[in-house]
Amino acid sequence: MENIYLVAAIWVGLALLASLISIRLGISVALIEITVGILAGNLFDVPEPEWVAFLAGVGAVALTFLAGVDIDTEVLRNKLAETLLIGSLSFLIPFLGAAAWAYWISGWDTNAALIAGIALSTTSVAVVYAVMVETGLNRSEIGKVILAACFVTDLGTVAALGLIFAGFGVEMLVFIAATAAVLVVLPRFTRWFFRRYGERVSEPELKYLLLMLFGLGALASLAGSEAVLPAYLAGLVLADTFQSREELAKRMRTLTFTFLTPFYFIRAGLFVSFGALVAGFWAILVFFFVKVAAKFIGVMPVTLFYGYSFRNSMYTTLLMSTGLTFGTISALYGLDNGLITQQQYSVLVTVVIATAVIPTLIAQRFFLPFEEIKKLRAAKEERE
Repeated sequence: MENIYLVAAIWVGLALLASLISIRLGISVALIEITVGILAGNLFDVPEPEWVAFLAGVGAVALTFLAGVDIDTEVLRNKLAETLLIGSLSFLIPFLGAAAWAYWISGWDTNAALIAGIALSTTSVAVVYAVMVETGLNRSEIGKVILAACFVTDLGTVAALGLIFAGFGVEMLVFIAATAAVLVVLPRFTRWFFRRYGERVSEPELKYLLLMLFGLGALASLAGSEAVLPAYLAGLVLADTFQSREELAKRMRTLTFTFLTPFYFIRAGLFVSFGALVAGFWAILVFFFVKVAAKFIGVMPVTLFYGYSFRNSMYTTLLMSTGLTFGTISALYGLDNGLITQQQYSVLVTVVIATAVIPTLIAQRFFLPFEEIKKLRAAKEERE
């Protein structure tokens, strides 16, 4: 019989270890959690019961929701063309580049090449948001543009997977209609609920938000989609509501980053096998560079066109090169449906997780937009 408290102690211990290493090295805790997951998964037999997978999934949903909440709708309106262009090219160029390389150079069949293109076209909202929160850049103009562009990219990924392989049935149409209806009434109902029941010790606001996210997630699952998509949209439509409730957003961030996201990022690291890394080393290396190069081709010229400094352009491009959630989901879909082999799956997942760590680490270490950070600190000092 499983000792549930022992399993919990192991996972929370890994999360604490990651936090301590992150503080010591000055590196984003999300990246350290992934690295700890890689090492622990390969060196030890880390237990992974269903409830761990569930908490990891909730962590991804909560992170994505918070990323949507932190979008400044005014900035989004003013920079809509910029956001759409960065996000769409961030999907399209890597999708075409990775698929072409897999088919013409690596000799993968058509379906496997398309899965490779989809899996390597993604940008991880969860990773980007997690690393931005630590520096406060999620509140900056460049941060809000990047987060919005991330969503556009992932929307392209999900649409490609659905149109090429999954198809849009009645369930998907019902999901789209139901989600649209919920999003229309959600802001007004949420404001009323917060006024009527907010600021209580029992935290009805957080319970309400979790119920809303789980309900939308259930609709997405019934339609064969992913819960993170409606979560981001819900966060986006509630962004203005949260502008006047910063304390509530802070409490939800505390819950998410303390208890949920460590399960998500550590579990992501467990997907990387040293054996698969050795067996497919050259394929992994090549696909990694194909994805990152394609992201640079798609994103960097656009950012320079819109007047970004070289540092800010590099930072934006590197963060748009990250992948995790939808990359692993797409690869797993291909494996489950016989579209790719186990070896191809291992290559793709390893590349996806490598892009979650390496570009982000380089961006945080060498290309942090210090001018944006100074502006945020100055604004904070003025408020105080």
